[in-house]
Amino acid sequence: MVSDRQVRVLRKKRMEGKTLEAAAAAAGMSERTARTWQRGPLPSETKQARTWRTRPDPFAEVWTTEVEPLLVADKKGELEAKTIFEDLVRRKPGVFEPGQLRTLQRRVREWRAQHGPEKEVFFPQEHVPGRMASMDFTHATELGVTIAGELFVHLFFQFVLAHSGWRFVELAFGETFEALVRGLQGGLWALGGVPDKIRQDNLSAATHELVKTGGRTLTRRYAEVAEHYGFQASRIQPGESHENGIVEKAHHLLKSALAQALLTRGSRDFSTVEAYMAFVRRVVEEKFHKGREALLAEERAALRPLPSCRLPEYTRALVTVRKWSTIPVAGRIYSVPSRLIGHEVEARLFADVVEVRYAGKVVETMPRLRGECAHRIDYRHVVWSLVRKPGAFAAYRYREDLFPSLMFRQAYDALRERRGDRADVEYVRVLHLAASTGERAVEEALWALLERGEAFDYAAVKALAQPETPAVPELRIGVPDLGQYDALLAAGEVS
Repeated sequence: MVSDRQVRVLRKKRMEGKTLEAAAAAAGMSERTARTWQRGPLPSETKQARTWRTRPDPFAEVWTTEVEPLLVADKKGELEAKTIFEDLVRRKPGVFEPGQLRTLQRRVREWRAQHGPEKEVFFPQEHVPGRMASMDFTHATELGVTIAGELFVHLFFQFVLAHSGWRFVELAFGETFEALVRGLQGGLWALGGVPDKIRQDNLSAATHELVKTGGRTLTRRYAEVAEHYGFQASRIQPGESHENGIVEKAHHLLKSALAQALLTRGSRDFSTVEAYMAFVRRVVEEKFHKGREALLAEERAALRPLPSCRLPEYTRALVTVRKWSTIPVAGRIYSVPSRLIGHEVEARLFADVVEVRYAGKVVETMPRLRGECAHRIDYRHVVWSLVRKPGAFAAYRYREDLFPSLMFRQAYDALRERRGDRADVEYVRVLHLAASTGERAVEEALWALLERGEAFDYAAVKALAQPETPAVPELRIGVPDLGQYDALLAAGEVS
């Protein structure tokens, strides 16, 4: 059968002055066939639609009595043809065959096109330069990226311009207000201007539910961010994610591009988080920014100017250190050095860390808790008191936090197996040794003792760890001979 493409090639060659034989050879047809198709309609234009059946309709007896009533009752068009077919096969065994499913699917599709419910219509939007941007978070752990062999659980924050498609990608570990502000400000300052409107989902970091009237509105803190930068904050309706389709589509395209780039890279493992984010930014530049320079320049010319300064990207709280050497921050518990007990400290909650300040100086910085983790106790903060009263270890509320690694947990279990309740005292001393000398050396000593399978105690760990007391070098400074300076001065006068 001759195709439209072949006929077009034939006629093009003939118009170029080629002989019928040469044109037919170029089009891949015989000279006789070429003579037939030199002029006239294309092959596709000569075909007539078939209006008759080539085989009996297997659903003729059940269509009006059993299938069509189900389709009429399905007001939302959710019932699948496969479900109907499986129901028919179950109720009428031996009548229908698996190969007839495709026929039923085609019949159902045709019926819905003529009699089915109305479908939702989507309306293409015209995006004016500088008018709108969208932002949102998306989970990225599905990419399977590892950092030094460990699965990297993370999110991406994206800020996307509607007209040019320019985007800013920031790493995030939770959909928090601090992560939102950091990503938003990072995007605006990298862009160099502010669009008229910025749209987001109903993120709890930016909106809250109205108790009396229903719906959601901006939180006070996020409203202050919008006022500082002078943009109009726009929200979608709850449950209508398609209303923020710009960034939703951007999420899909970003993760697809990264997945392909990871495949060509040959490995999903990175040495550091910084190396991974450098990879992400390179992919963004190559896939989404290259070739759009003119659109971005047009967009930047229409943006509003940035304010004179950025807003703080942290939440500040004044808390008093409790007698347990802990502070509450955003519903989570963090330990701090025990010397601060009873003092008021300033906790700054950033997107990924918690910074503790006293008298204006940073005294502690720790990773911000996320997910199901409700507390973080650093054994170095409490072990100095615990070693004096080791009996408190057994029932300590946050005892599981006092195992710095799996090796320490295994060592404690081995001590419990051989020494019973005495294990608490021995383990606390081991922990004190790690805090006062070095965790790595103690961990290596524990590993060696567990490998031997022998009973051990604190003394055995200490002997193997061999903590070294740093020696202060003695410096001997001689008395300078001032006569040498006199000689230099005398030499200068002579010259």
